[in-house]
Amino acid sequence: MPDGRIIVVGSSTGGTDALRVFLSQMPADAPPILIAQHMPENFVPSFAERLDGLCKLRVKLAEQGEDVRGGTVYLSPGNAHLQIARYGAGYRIQLNDGPPVNFHRPSVEMLFRSAATVLGARALGVMLTGMGKDGAVAMREMKQAGAINLAQDEDSCVVFGMPRAAIELGAVDEVLPLERIAERAILRSRER
Repeated sequence: MPDGRIIVVGSSTGGTDALRVFLSQMPADAPPILIAQHMPENFVPSFAERLDGLCKLRVKLAEQGEDVRGGTVYLSPGNAHLQIARYGAGYRIQLNDGPPVNFHRPSVEMLFRSAATVLGARALGVMLTGMGKDGAVAMREMKQAGAINLAQDEDSCVVFGMPRAAIELGAVDEVLPLERIAERAILRSRER
């Protein structure tokens, strides 16, 4: 089982650049990172490949049933919800092709809700730039379960919708410029 917290990330409009900045600042020994990014499925494999080449972490498409390991980023395929499930002493990736949630599949709501339920206080949530409010309610559920949540600030967002919705619900512990989120996420992921 990975030590410390597991990082879950939601992003939409502007998220591809935000994820590049966030992930390229992460050390090779970062905790596991699961990402729900709104993106057409035919673009996801090349996006994962590009990030993998830019980052110290391994970046890959999430696959059903695989073990969640440190130093690895699991990017949701563009046609399925990404969730985390407990498996023995560790965790595994769970994908499902249920209906869209908040008009999206993958939905940040589905990823964050599974983090609230399965990880509780072992989760660290990150809400990046995006339109709408996908993930805000589930991010509040994460906070209620003991997670630490970070959100991108308005000045560094392409669209401040998703972070704003989470902040307005009281789901966010810290609001930060994009350039500082990776560093804070690593520091806070090591908190007990």
